[in-house]
Amino acid sequence: MTLLTGGGSDGNERLTAMTGVVLIVLLAVIGVTILRKSQLISVHLFVGLLLIGPVALKMASTGYRLVRYYTRNRAYRDKGPPLLALRLIAPAVVISTVAVFASGVVLLFEGPGHRGSWALIHKASFIVWLIFTGLHVLGHLPGLPASLRADSRRHGELSGLSPGGAGRWIALVGACVGGLVLAIVLISDFAAWTAPGAFAHH
Repeated sequence: MTLLTGGGSDGNERLTAMTGVVLIVLLAVIGVTILRKSQLISVHLFVGLLLIGPVALKMASTGYRLVRYYTRNRAYRDKGPPLLALRLIAPAVVISTVAVFASGVVLLFEGPGHRGSWALIHKASFIVWLIFTGLHVLGHLPGLPASLRADSRRHGELSGLSPGGAGRWIALVGACVGGLVLAIVLISDFAAWTAPGAFAHH
């Protein structure tokens, strides 16, 4: 838990922003693979699994802020809530994110020959996720540079090792490594999707 709390509310804000930058980069890769899924399906699967770690960390850090705010922790109350519009779309972002990744993992094991309703769930949830996550990113993008410097600004440090800095890097690297290990372990399950003709009838 200290990995999420180091540096107080500013540290939590910075961890969320750091994780957000990693997610933007990885999701951009996913976007490219969607455009050429039949050729880049292995990359799509690998990066999708890798994303599970950072996505879980992002949800944990934002969820922690939410709990601390509504339990009236002074530091989090002083920082204030996100914009009302972002709070209103937050449930849709969370639910669609869980649906996209859960259905994607199921499809990985089901294979292209047994997609059934899971393919529909994955595609529909992805569309919902794309819309609301796009709005979420656009809403937070202007404040991202300031969030990355949040606790360093308060403590007059720019080294990244301000209070809780080491813990934030451990949390972020750990989340990425966890996703990477998961992706590597499941590479053997990509075979059905990477086999010639896997998308021939879909």
